[in-house]
Amino acid sequence: MTRLEKEYREKAIPALQKEFGYKSRMQIPGVVKVSLNIGLGAASQNNKLMEEAVAELTAIAGQKATITRAKKSIAAFKLREGMPIGCRVTLRGSRMWDFLDKLVNFALPRVRDFRGIPDRGFDGRGNFTLGIREHTIFPELDVDRVDNPKGMNITIVTSAASDREGKHLLEQLGMPFRK
Repeated sequence: MTRLEKEYREKAIPALQKEFGYKSRMQIPGVVKVSLNIGLGAASQNNKLMEEAVAELTAIAGQKATITRAKKSIAAFKLREGMPIGCRVTLRGSRMWDFLDKLVNFALPRVRDFRGIPDRGFDGRGNFTLGIREHTIFPELDVDRVDNPKGMNITIVTSAASDREGKHLLEQLGMPFRK
């Protein structure tokens, strides 16, 4: 059991049960999965850029990233169906808990002028999406070896029924939301 998962079971579950008055432990929300996504529009012309992004995302996640391909052809973007346009990885289980622990305790505090995460990223069902401008904040990447910093989307899927429950869950796990 990872450190953050242990903290969830020992501290977050009782706090959530007290806050929302759940009758059953099965009603208590938890984290289901974490999806990481890097979109690279320029990768359709440069294959080396895509290979680099897949390698970096694999290092960050600890799991092999897959390449996402265009579903439709768009002439204005010089894009044809089936061309590579990004990469993604979905984490569950212990890798998910390890990644969340690393995100909250190591990566986010390394962001320049960090004042907390805005809570606008909730979708109405308790899931949270966070955009990162530079993926070099993760400790697995050597900043000197990264040629061009890439943006990244991180989606945390929870079993919460509302945004309020989802936010309270993530706060209990240490997510630094703005006050």
